[in-house]
Amino acid sequence: MNLKDIKGIVDLMKKNAVSEFEMEEGDFKIKLKRDSGNLRAGEVRVAQEASQVILPSAAIPPSPAPAPVAAPLPEPVKDGQVVKSPMIGTFYRKPSPDADSYVEVGSTVEPDTVVCIIEAMKVMNEIKAEVKGTIVEVLAEDGKPVEYGQALFRVKAD
Repeated sequence: MNLKDIKGIVDLMKKNAVSEFEMEEGDFKIKLKRDSGNLRAGEVRVAQEASQVILPSAAIPPSPAPAPVAAPLPEPVKDGQVVKSPMIGTFYRKPSPDADSYVEVGSTVEPDTVVCIIEAMKVMNEIKAEVKGTIVEVLAEDGKPVEYGQALFRVKAD
């Protein structure tokens, strides 16, 4: 095993967040550890039989510290029921580009009122409110993709 092979193993360790690697083949034995308290930043301890070699940080670049993961902020609780997308597709507020929107903020809807169209696989699917009330917020952008279960409108019950 040469230095290039060791560098390849170190790169794999970084990519897969592995902190320790050990391999034994015949009389050859290698043990790699990252973030050991006894080593300086960027060094890796390599053991072959009874001898040890410490590679300088120039030979093996130190891995960057993992970025802290911020917890998602909870959405503020808003009054009203949400009309959700029953499928994946493209959201349209109007039946055609030159027509008026099915509903606007302030529109009163019944459970069978069509509020938008979702195009999926070249089929235009009319989406009904399924609730009674007044549209208080449009949550999806016209002409943009939506996911299954994505909130499309917020409706305040009358």
